[in-house]
Amino acid sequence: MAGRLSDGGNAVECSSYDLRAGCVVPDLNEPNVRDKVTTFHTIRDALDSVSGRSRDVIAVLPDAAGRVVLLDFETLPSNRQEAEAVVRFRLKKSLPFDVDKARVSYHAHPAAGGVRVVAAVALTSIIEEYEAVFRDAGYSPGFVLPSMLAALGAADASKPALVVKVDERTTSIVILHQEQVLLFRTLENSHGVGITGDQLAEEIYPSVVFFQDTYHLNIDKIFVAGVPSMGEATPALRAQTGAQVVELVGALQFDETASSIPRWRMAGIVGALAS
Repeated sequence: MAGRLSDGGNAVECSSYDLRAGCVVPDLNEPNVRDKVTTFHTIRDALDSVSGRSRDVIAVLPDAAGRVVLLDFETLPSNRQEAEAVVRFRLKKSLPFDVDKARVSYHAHPAAGGVRVVAAVALTSIIEEYEAVFRDAGYSPGFVLPSMLAALGAADASKPALVVKVDERTTSIVILHQEQVLLFRTLENSHGVGITGDQLAEEIYPSVVFFQDTYHLNIDKIFVAGVPSMGEATPALRAQTGAQVVELVGALQFDETASSIPRWRMAGIVGALAS
């Protein structure tokens, strides 16, 4: 899938080309792009239909290809290289691969008398696989984002909000408040996009309880992405939390080109464009 902001900047123009199963298999350690030729052709066709003359793109990667980790520090060095070294040292304890062979990107902000870091990390070899097929297709991936982090750009984080995004392999759960990330979890999803509302409510329950116990606040709104039908998910999530439940990506965010494209699959693209 590919998308761009319309010339007026108030809607997303998008295209969808299905990638044959097995061409890309997201994984933290193993090669992801299994069929480079088919993948680059599919990327080229999708981007050519919306890109115009621009060749600069944001590449949104599957969540299973990397990790997002929250880290708390008392302080961080003001020097960026020294700070990254401290972040990398802490990441060593929480990753199933060698952080010295990985790319790390992070954002730090004040939190609870210290510093909270939101770090995105993936093996350099895996990121380079994705970058290579974009370049083979004639495009320059200036930014590379995990899908869930990209999707957060579409969420209103002024009040306590839970964002849940489902794909074929993972269920990602994020809690936001006052434009800050307070919780980030990515779970294995054995149900795929066919996960039921009750199963999804069960997945988010431990995160909701942790948030309530830690911050003494209630979730105000739940944003859902990756679920084909909200009919079953909405009542189950509302019953679990009492919160308002809405789609993360709404119909009004798209122009007429998206009428046949399942918007529940577009959260990463819309969020990246909105950021």
